[in-house]
Amino acid sequence: MKFTFYGHASFLIETKGKKLLFDPYITPNEMAKDIDIDAIKPDYILLSHGHGDHVADVERVYNNSEATIISTFEVVSWFGAKGLERGHPMNHGGSWNFDFGRVKLVNAIHSSSMPDGSYGGHPAGIIVQNEEGCFYYAGDTALTKDMELIGEEFELDFSVMPVGDNFTMGVTDALKAAKMVRCNKVVGVHFDTFPYVAINHNDAMSEAKANDIDLILPKIGQTLSL
Repeated sequence: MKFTFYGHASFLIETKGKKLLFDPYITPNEMAKDIDIDAIKPDYILLSHGHGDHVADVERVYNNSEATIISTFEVVSWFGAKGLERGHPMNHGGSWNFDFGRVKLVNAIHSSSMPDGSYGGHPAGIIVQNEEGCFYYAGDTALTKDMELIGEEFELDFSVMPVGDNFTMGVTDALKAAKMVRCNKVVGVHFDTFPYVAINHNDAMSEAKANDIDLILPKIGQTLSL
């Protein structure tokens, strides 16, 4: 699988000939000013929850592609009411087999509201599984014992986890989460975008090394093979 980082918690996965864009927050992010958003044409847009720093560019990307939105019932319904009708609603504990693989929504401990303040349902983590591999995107979440269930059910090749602290897990809790889901390769997201989520990279890497976790803090625009 190919992973391309667009800043904050926005990234693209290329797998089985499909492009999956997660939580697009690009044009409002000054750190991602060199990313050409109109060149991003995914097949699917997957959203962990409704906060603006995860959905800001959904409409623009949707209108510039043939993408289908995958998220919780409330988030998909909100975009549907805005005319973005290519959507697949899901909810926690449910899974569905798409043409790129199986998706399952799992618990996340956070909040969720849409950009206009309307109800955004409950935030979710997202697991994608196919013949090329399996990964867990935690979304915005606190550390939760529910993560142990993920480690029991799936053999993860990598996890994408927030590490910025304040609004989500910090590095220390993300490393604990990695052990709970039984995955020692973690791609960190949701860091450095705002002062509230700025992290010390050297300290983070040292802590990860001490815990035998392969922590990757990608640069914006960087593509990785995972």
